Amino acid sequence: EQCYIKGNTKFFAVALTGGGGPVGIFDLDKPGRLDPTCPVIAGHKGLTLDFDFNPFHEHIIATASDDTTLKVWGIPENGLTETITDPLVDLPGHGRKVALCKFHPTASNLLSSIGGDFLVKLWDIEQGKDVLTFDGNPELIQDIAWNYTGSTFTTSCKDKVVRFVDARSCEEIASIKGAHDGAKSVKLAWMGAKDKVVSFGFTKQSQRQLRVWDPRALEKPLSTTQIDQAAGVIMPFYDADTDILYAAGKGDGNIRYYEYVDSKPFAIPLSEYRSTVACKGMAFLPKRACDVTKCETARALKLTGNTVEPLRFIVPRKSDAFQEDLYPPTFSGVPSHTAGEWLKGSEKPPRLCSLDPSSAGAEVANTVQLAEAPVIKSKAAVEAELAAALKRIKLLESCLAAAGVPVPPAEGSETKAAAAN
Repeated sequence: EQCYIKGNTKFFAVALTGGGGPVGIFDLDKPGRLDPTCPVIAGHKGLTLDFDFNPFHEHIIATASDDTTLKVWGIPENGLTETITDPLVDLPGHGRKVALCKFHPTASNLLSSIGGDFLVKLWDIEQGKDVLTFDGNPELIQDIAWNYTGSTFTTSCKDKVVRFVDARSCEEIASIKGAHDGAKSVKLAWMGAKDKVVSFGFTKQSQRQLRVWDPRALEKPLSTTQIDQAAGVIMPFYDADTDILYAAGKGDGNIRYYEYVDSKPFAIPLSEYRSTVACKGMAFLPKRACDVTKCETARALKLTGNTVEPLRFIVPRKSDAFQEDLYPPTFSGVPSHTAGEWLKGSEKPPRLCSLDPSSAGAEVANTVQLAEAPVIKSKAAVEAELAAALKRIKLLESCLAAAGVPVPPAEGSETKAAAAN
């Protein structure tokens, strides 16, 4: 289920084999052969299954392990010079292995995790404790994706149901039953401020499939695209700046990319990167890692059986000037609010900055118009409203009876009485 490789603007991380669930941390600007004796992070009692860099702190990384724990580590300013075995924070709480972890997109120090105990937990790593738990998945959870502001997360499950969850109340607010008919893993991604969800899964005939969903109308997908007959799970990466969706398949060497538009067909195929070297994992770096002087619009790290290969997506331009159309304001790496503020209800979009070298990364106001959130009530809220309405009806009926006004029978009751006679 994992990508096996992650990166930020300074480092990239790769899971290695050995005792302590080692994870190698390498400098992006220092390519070369891997030294078998290189220093690593190694403090788990089992395999490291997943990890994620803190998007607001380049030197913080969280790891999830087979030993049922998560750990948060600090990376020295100049990278690892010796093996680190003592984490900054230890996060026990899951009853079985922790398969996936992902930081919150707008709030500092919030980390989500998925366990083999079918739980989704949200951790405050500064406090060193879990603050929220969602237990609505009855089987193995396959993926988790956060929306643009971090108010909602979506999970895919082995029972073929994609669930939309209010992150603060941890209540399921909507679901897609049978999002894909195939039995293999379903991967998810939110399409930035567009407030749409993309899912990659399989048909009953094991054909890979892309679907776009509107959270306000989940009865059927907005669009369905049949991809190919390959067996590998597709890993989605969405660029919210340019509305381009990158789809990398495990086990094959191809990366397809699509442009998202607000009308049919919604996902328009653009092109495809092809390679005969199979991909084991893939990571796309933050836009701030791209070389704007060379019109590099995206950079990925492709993990194969024995190498990490950088892939650069470049738009050819003759001018050396900064290309504003290629580089709209992007995620700045600065949190919009603290964990405590978010838990109390703060709702803010990601903070943005300019990539123009002349602006020195100056912050830019986020003028993106957020889509209106779907009005979806939880089961408990609906039941409470119904109970209040019935109580009100009973009170009004008693007032009418006291005033001598006959209460008309409920609609359909006369028909039922006649049928009974």
